Amino acid sequence: MESKKNTKPAKLKIRKGDLVKVIAGDSKGSQGKIVEVIIDKNRAIVEGANMVSKHTKPNAANPNGGIVKQEAAIHISNLALVEPSTGKTTRVGRKLNDAGKLVRVSKKSGEEIK
Repeated sequence: MESKKNTKPAKLKIRKGDLVKVIAGDSKGSQGKIVEVIIDKNRAIVEGANMVSKHTKPNAANPNGGIVKQEAAIHISNLALVEPSTGKTTRVGRKLNDAGKLVRVSKKSGEEIK
C-alpha cells in the first residue's frame, strides 16, 4: 500500500480573501470572506459561516471562561466563489494570460479573478 505522505495536495480553486457562498450544509446560503485555507484537509474557514459554540477555560484573554462562538472549517466542495462583477456564484478555471502567467478565470464570464 502506498504512503499518502508523498502525494502532493490538490490545487485549490479558492484563496484566502476570496468572497464565497456556502452551497451546502447548515450554513447554506451565507456569504463571507475566506479567513484561512487548510490545504491538506481541503477545508476553509469562512467569516460568519458554520458558527460553533466552543467551551473555554478561564485564561488571560477571557478571565471568566465560558462559551465562545467561532467559525469552524467547511469542506471546499461546499463553497462556491462569488464573482465580484455580477455577485453570482461561478466555477473557477485557470488560463494563461497575456504575460504568460497562469491566472484564475471565471467560468461564467471568462473574466480574470484577482
